[in-house]
Amino acid sequence: MEATVECDNNTKQSIWLPMVLAGSMFFILGCITWLNGAITPFLQQMLELSPLQASFIISSFYIAVTVAGIPSAMLIKRVGYKNGMAIGCAIMALSALMYIPAAKLQMIEIFLFAQLMIGVGQTVLQTAVNPYVVKMGSEKSAAVRVCIMGLLNKFAGVIVPVIFAAVVVSGVVDGAGKLSQEQKDMMANSLIMPYVLIAGLIMLFAAFAKFAPLPDLVFDEDETSNGKGEIKEALAHPHLVLGVVGIALYVAVEVIAADTIGSYALQIGVADYSVMTSYTMACMLIGYAIGILTIPRFMSQQTALLMSGIAGIITVLLVILGSNDSFIISNLLLVPFGGPQLPDPLLCIALLGFANAMVWPAIWPLALAGLGRLTGTASGLLIMGIAGGALGPLLIGLGNVAGLGAQGAYIVMIPSYVFILFYALKGHKMRSWK
Repeated sequence: MEATVECDNNTKQSIWLPMVLAGSMFFILGCITWLNGAITPFLQQMLELSPLQASFIISSFYIAVTVAGIPSAMLIKRVGYKNGMAIGCAIMALSALMYIPAAKLQMIEIFLFAQLMIGVGQTVLQTAVNPYVVKMGSEKSAAVRVCIMGLLNKFAGVIVPVIFAAVVVSGVVDGAGKLSQEQKDMMANSLIMPYVLIAGLIMLFAAFAKFAPLPDLVFDEDETSNGKGEIKEALAHPHLVLGVVGIALYVAVEVIAADTIGSYALQIGVADYSVMTSYTMACMLIGYAIGILTIPRFMSQQTALLMSGIAGIITVLLVILGSNDSFIISNLLLVPFGGPQLPDPLLCIALLGFANAMVWPAIWPLALAGLGRLTGTASGLLIMGIAGGALGPLLIGLGNVAGLGAQGAYIVMIPSYVFILFYALKGHKMRSWK
């Protein structure tokens, strides 16, 4: 597919103005997505949930992708990328308001429904913004553009848990322990105003996407058709199908590293559990920055993916084999600079963010390579892979129930990194199932 940008000004503007639009969308996606890592242990404590029950808070957010992926792709084809971004933001804003009755009634069912609907909104937004970024320039440098977007997304992931801790958690309760009903009410009431502000902020982003005089991508008429056989035709490309699987498994491990680290901290008695997601996101930021500097100048997208798989396997082994009484990493990297002393396994979970950073930026362009008019449908299929985020926390919760313990349950991540290695070595090259 040959995508161009409608713009009356010079070529440089035709690239950078769309990146401003896309960057703002990735930032708001980061705010909503990585808030899960802070809100999950908060609700786990407030509602007295088991680790398995808490995993449903994250899973409900990601399971929406399963049903909304292909409809989102159809919607984007009909209304365009910019309008799709606006619609996705509007759905998320309205869904954020559902947290108000959920908090007042302290009902996990309403929280789960709100999470589900926010997931629908972010699916629409993801389906619009990802191909927008990939197709605004050369495929060889697509990973770099996605890295830049990822920096904004993960930067939001660094600051949002900290803001959440300062605005919501601070002065309410500290650490683990049995809560009185008065404390639960205080925690619930502390959620209301922040979510009103979140809804208002997202609506501003929706207005920006809708009304800002920024260019949209333009495609030939035959590329926007809704042929009934497009999905079947897309699925005939092994590198795309395997890419969808890779995205699903990647999102599973990404969500585990970012959104379960707070729950793990809560279980081992770390008081500042609500800011732990920021550690994972900070590690991802470092990974993205390295990717921007090195791809494609010093290494290819395939090489970055290969190294990510290897780093993931090694880091998971350090998580499950480490001791919660050991503080070597924090004594080297945090304590000398005034940071807290945290157990090594906890910080190794955060370091998984570094291992994960380049997987998404590398898989997207590799999976979409050479698909032409099928790119829109293929993007919808890749977005459906985000549903893997529903599986990761659930597996961790089941691992706890099965007796692996909070630490040993992280072994469920190993198969995902093995598949990522396979895709880097062979899967992305496959053009036939024979």
